[in-house]
Amino acid sequence: MTQLGQFESPQSPKPRRKGRRWRRFRKNIFVSFLIDLIVIARTALVLSLLIKTFLIRTFFIPSGSMLETLQIDDRIIVNKLIPGLSPIQRGDVVVFKDPGGWLGDYEAPALDPITATTDWILSAFGITAPDSAQHLVKRVIGIGGDRVICCDADGKITINGTPITETYLEPGKEPSSVEFDVTVPENSYWMMGDNRDNSADSRFHMELPSKGFVSNDIVDGKAFAITWPFSNASWLDNYPDVFKNVPKP
Repeated sequence: MTQLGQFESPQSPKPRRKGRRWRRFRKNIFVSFLIDLIVIARTALVLSLLIKTFLIRTFFIPSGSMLETLQIDDRIIVNKLIPGLSPIQRGDVVVFKDPGGWLGDYEAPALDPITATTDWILSAFGITAPDSAQHLVKRVIGIGGDRVICCDADGKITINGTPITETYLEPGKEPSSVEFDVTVPENSYWMMGDNRDNSADSRFHMELPSKGFVSNDIVDGKAFAITWPFSNASWLDNYPDVFKNVPKP
């Protein structure tokens, strides 16, 4: 029974608006996060492409031809603005493509997990060169117009008649066991590895069409730093004092 003026009605459950709002809020956050992630990834890829194409790139050292300056499996950074914006100089360490006939069959060495993972990440962003084994790294001894001769009576290489003392070589190491007398063409270089006893450089390719010279258009850039392993990290020197007395061609 009810009293006069009172009504009975079933209690209706209140809608769970708070729960719906929270689910909608979480969904919006997730969608926003995905959008931000895509934007960041695309931006990173574009930046890495620009860096790889115009600024810097890393390469690994596959052989001992540049010992003791560069160790096998070192990672180096190459400035791709050189020789584009500024000329290559004597003493520079440069990376270049195979001029043709310099490289034989090469099997890349096995990498430890940390190095392999680092290379994979950098390669995914286009910074590490997966084709490092198809490039060479040597030191520039002669530039266009230079006459480079090995060797004088004291066993030193001469450039334009001036002997040089190559302080980047290991003490007691001969500048070259191979004699040569070459004049470097314009826009080309005479390249030699610092490990003269184990470097198949310009000296050993004089019979090829390139005559052992490396053309400017196949140079990838100048190496300026070692970044990996950390124990070897350092700046690379081009030893200007070695070449300071060399006259112009």
